[in-house]
Amino acid sequence: MPMNNSEIKTRPFGNTGEIVTCVGLGGEGVLRTTGKADAARAVIRTAIAENITYYDCARVYADSERYYGSVWGDAPDARAGIFQASKSAGRDKKSALKDLDETLARMQIDHLDLWQIHDVRTHDDLARIAGPGGALEAFIAAKKAGKVKFIGVTGHHDPMILTQAITDWPVDAVMMPVNPVEAALGGFLTQTLPAATEKGVAVIGMKVLGAGHYINEKLGASAQLLVRFALAQGISVAIAGCATPYEVAALAEAGRIPEPLDRAGQDRLIEMFRPYAGRLAFYRGVIPSIVP
Repeated sequence: MPMNNSEIKTRPFGNTGEIVTCVGLGGEGVLRTTGKADAARAVIRTAIAENITYYDCARVYADSERYYGSVWGDAPDARAGIFQASKSAGRDKKSALKDLDETLARMQIDHLDLWQIHDVRTHDDLARIAGPGGALEAFIAAKKAGKVKFIGVTGHHDPMILTQAITDWPVDAVMMPVNPVEAALGGFLTQTLPAATEKGVAVIGMKVLGAGHYINEKLGASAQLLVRFALAQGISVAIAGCATPYEVAALAEAGRIPEPLDRAGQDRLIEMFRPYAGRLAFYRGVIPSIVP
C-alpha cells in the first residue's frame, strides 16, 4: 500500500500510449553502488509502495541492475506494473546487443519498457551510432524482436548533439537535464525540449536536483521546488536518484502536488541560479556555445 493515500500524478509518455507517474526513481543514489543490496532493495521497495511506476537504470551503473533483479526476481507481479528503463553505452551493434542480454539477465526480466542509447556527446558519437553496424541497428532490431518496447537516447553535454539525435533517429524518448540552471543557460530547454515535443518524443528530466548541489533550503531552493520546476516544463517524468526510503517518500510527495510550480516561482529559481549557471552545469563538461 502507498505510504500516502493520495495518488501521484500521471502523464502520457510522449506518443507511446503509455502512462507513467510524473516522478520516477533515478538510477543514481544508492542504486549506483556495489555491496549495498539491502539499502538498494529498501529504496526500490519503498518506491513500489509509494506507487511510483517509472524506474531508471543503466548497464554501467555499478550493481544497479542486479539490485533491481533481486527485487523483480522475488516479486514478478510487482514488475508487471512497472515501466523499467535501462541504457547501453555501446556504440556498435555487437556491444549494444551484448549489453542488452546482460541487462535482462541481471534484472531477471524478459524485456525492457525503454532501452536508451546512453550519453551521446559528440558528432563522432552520432556518426558511429547511426553508421553501418552501429548501435542504432541493435536498438531498432531489439524493438522489432520485442526485447524492448521503446527506444530512447540520453545526453547531458551538448544540447545541439542531443537535438540532432532525436530529430534524425526513430526514438520514442529522450533523457536530458531539466533544472533552473538549464533555463538560465538555454539549449536543452530552449531547443532540445521543443524539438522533442514537436516530434511527440517523451522527455525524461534528469539532473533535476543537480546531484543534490542545487538544494539550498536556506535560499528556498528545496528539493520539492526543484522537482516542481522540472514538471512545469511540460516533461513526461522527472527522475531523481535516492539514497534512502525517506528520500523516495519525499520524491513521491512532490509528485502528488496538484499543480506544477507557477511562473513566478520558476522565475525566482532561475534568477537565483543565473549568476552561477556556467559552473553549476557541471555535467556539461566544456559548455558549448549556445544561442538561447
